[in-house]
Amino acid sequence: MAILDKECVSCHGAAAMSGLDMRQREGLLKGGKRGPAVTPGKPESSLIYLASAHQGELKMPLGSSSPLPAEDLAVLKKWIEEGAAWPAGLAATARPQPSWWSFKKPQRPAVPHPREASRVANPIDAFVFAKLEEKGLTPAPPADRLTLVRRAYFDLLGLPPTPQQVDSFLKDTSPHAWANLIDTLLASPHYGERWGRRWLDVVRYADTAGFEADMYYPNAWRYRDYVIKSFNDDKPYDRFVQEQVAGDELWPDTMDLEGLYGVPPQELEHLEAKVGTSLYGFGPEVRENNLESRKLEYEWLTDTVDTTGSAFMGLTFKCARCHDHKFDPIAEKDYYRLQAIFAGSLPGAVPVVTNLSATKHDEAEHSILALDEARNAYLNFQKQIIDRAMKVKEKEYPPEATTAYDLLAIFRTPKQNALAKPLDEYAKTLKVENLMTPAEKATELTLAENIAKAVVDVPLDSGFDGNVKYDNFYDVPSATVLNDLPLELVPVTYMYSRGDVKTPLEKVTPGLPSALLSDHDPSDLTMSPGGPRFRKQLALWLTKPDHPLTARVMVNRIWEGHFGAGIVATENDFGHQGLPPSHPELLDWLATEFVQQGWSIKSMNRLIMLSNTYQMASLYVSAANSRVDPQNAYLWRMNRTRLEGEAIWDSIHSAAGDINFKMGGRPIMPPLTKAELNGIRDLAQWVPPADPAEANRRGVYLLIRRDFPYPLLDRYDMPENAESCPRRDVTTVAPQVLWTLNSHVSFDEAQRFAARLVRETGDDPAAWVDKAWHIALARPPSAQEKTEALAMMAKLETVPPVKRDASDPLPSELAKVGDVRAEALTKLCLTIFNLDEFVYVD
Repeated sequence: MAILDKECVSCHGAAAMSGLDMRQREGLLKGGKRGPAVTPGKPESSLIYLASAHQGELKMPLGSSSPLPAEDLAVLKKWIEEGAAWPAGLAATARPQPSWWSFKKPQRPAVPHPREASRVANPIDAFVFAKLEEKGLTPAPPADRLTLVRRAYFDLLGLPPTPQQVDSFLKDTSPHAWANLIDTLLASPHYGERWGRRWLDVVRYADTAGFEADMYYPNAWRYRDYVIKSFNDDKPYDRFVQEQVAGDELWPDTMDLEGLYGVPPQELEHLEAKVGTSLYGFGPEVRENNLESRKLEYEWLTDTVDTTGSAFMGLTFKCARCHDHKFDPIAEKDYYRLQAIFAGSLPGAVPVVTNLSATKHDEAEHSILALDEARNAYLNFQKQIIDRAMKVKEKEYPPEATTAYDLLAIFRTPKQNALAKPLDEYAKTLKVENLMTPAEKATELTLAENIAKAVVDVPLDSGFDGNVKYDNFYDVPSATVLNDLPLELVPVTYMYSRGDVKTPLEKVTPGLPSALLSDHDPSDLTMSPGGPRFRKQLALWLTKPDHPLTARVMVNRIWEGHFGAGIVATENDFGHQGLPPSHPELLDWLATEFVQQGWSIKSMNRLIMLSNTYQMASLYVSAANSRVDPQNAYLWRMNRTRLEGEAIWDSIHSAAGDINFKMGGRPIMPPLTKAELNGIRDLAQWVPPADPAEANRRGVYLLIRRDFPYPLLDRYDMPENAESCPRRDVTTVAPQVLWTLNSHVSFDEAQRFAARLVRETGDDPAAWVDKAWHIALARPPSAQEKTEALAMMAKLETVPPVKRDASDPLPSELAKVGDVRAEALTKLCLTIFNLDEFVYVD
């Protein structure tokens, strides 16, 4: 019985994978989907013996590469030969201890004592250097301070340090300079933008639904802002998880006023928790599924379970949608029991303002109507101007062409389409502002003024101490969150044959994954009137201090954020198909420390960065180390990492000096060229901001369309966001350098970078080079680099400049040094954007 308890019951007990329950003799004789597990007296015909011996197609235990030890097989064979007797009153343990490492509760290990004690700054170093000694690996020396300050800024803020910030750190010679720098960066509001962006990848964040329609999620950005604020506030991770899974059930509340105009802080806090459930409101969705509500609901539940399993538990639950998991003890029934937890909820919009604010919005309906009518008047005015120009153009074509042009395209014959094509193409080139007379332009200005007046007339600020503001003109500001259905409307959840919603099998009730349950966890979730809803029970179970996965998975993500790879390099797969941890004891120590530190993510950032392991040099070569550990799994040096697309965007704008640090709000769509817009189906779906400064906001605020990623982000390995992405791919392909060399954004920012250099140093090429290196690379240029940069500019000054369009003049600073020199300096700045060092962190 001990062999069954140890090797079999974790999957074939309460989980009953493949329909087999081995906790009683009757279950063994009955068997599962493959028939009886035991034929008494005949081990050679007993499936349990053949699978354990790896004789035949089926090989057990799950995920094993070798059969059971010979002595265990001998015991098993003898037991079957003797009739597979079951001792009276004995049953296999109901909740056996799991055999797989990640399913066991984390246990705090003793901290080792490596021989090289002088380099041990905290327990992280003790575990890492002990492993290096065990493997015979020599650690890299410490990185220099210039490298460290740039590494710290990019790791914590996703931004390059300014020359002033570098100088301040270098001048601080106190023993606490490094710790002080880390504390300063952790307190920055830009910390949440950096680490929030990492989490948004994990939860497959996007502003649109994807697929053919790629419909817009107008409120998704509220979740993005919620995440950024949560990281900045150092919200305990257990609370962060609870809010996203069941914030509405754990902290139900309304936005009622207290007193005359005040909103109680507690209610604002509870509203924030409710916004956390927006996680389940921006997943991929096929719009046409709205025609078939059952399929739409099923696909939503599927995305919900897949995301929950990947983001919070680091397991591939989605593999159990169609059948029992082939490698991990996750039964198909477990998958649908998780779906049943969410079946009583649906995403829906809720106001994020008080009732009084909503009333004031309704009171302003006349102003909204005035704006709409002003817009209609302007559109009619536009049509008159265009029609007048087209009437003039039509005189150049035969009557049959103008007749065809006047028809709607859907009513034209192929011949009429051909006749109308020249006029269609001409109409696309017309710009109203170029066609108006001076008098008409004055009229148009009046219309614009009327529109502005209509906007101003609407009360844009509710006046409640600045806590609640209108940010959407036409609708009451809202967030899409999870809402619970009345109990009588909660649909029945079924298992489906191979995941096909058209082939329901047995009904299932809400329940937690059997293989992860402890002795005190219920097998089935129940709900009494007034009692906790199912999502609340799931959220509290996920955040138990001794949960086997939650803390482990998150500290592994934090580790990956600093080192480029997790201790478990398959950050979303802690199962049998994932890679084993490189430092299992360190992972468990960090998980238990995370809980002891109140689930503080910033505390873990600080602990990791204060270690000497983190402060090692990355530019260190050891042939002996490379033979033993070519992938640097044991961290004998720091990993060199490539910046993500958003950080490259931020770095370019930081160097140019025009980055806009405005935080929060709806996403922005920077202007695109005609060629770039070819990738979008409907040009109306890409709306550049009227204020050019808005286009220079940080990369985390760029619109994320599932079917049309922003070109820079697309080149630099942005995930598709259809499912959880634990770590972005890093490729090196030609389109990356083609973007940074040829993009209008890259060139314009290089020109602004050049103008900044002239503005700050005057007309002095040597000073330009020094300043450019300090701004872009956070270090001075070497003598060779400076010589080569000056020689490059001198050579470029012998080339005639490109003739500029009068509508696109040089910045005033560059105009002072002349076209030739300005163009040479701009090309130097463009070259700096294309240096490996600019997009990599050592």
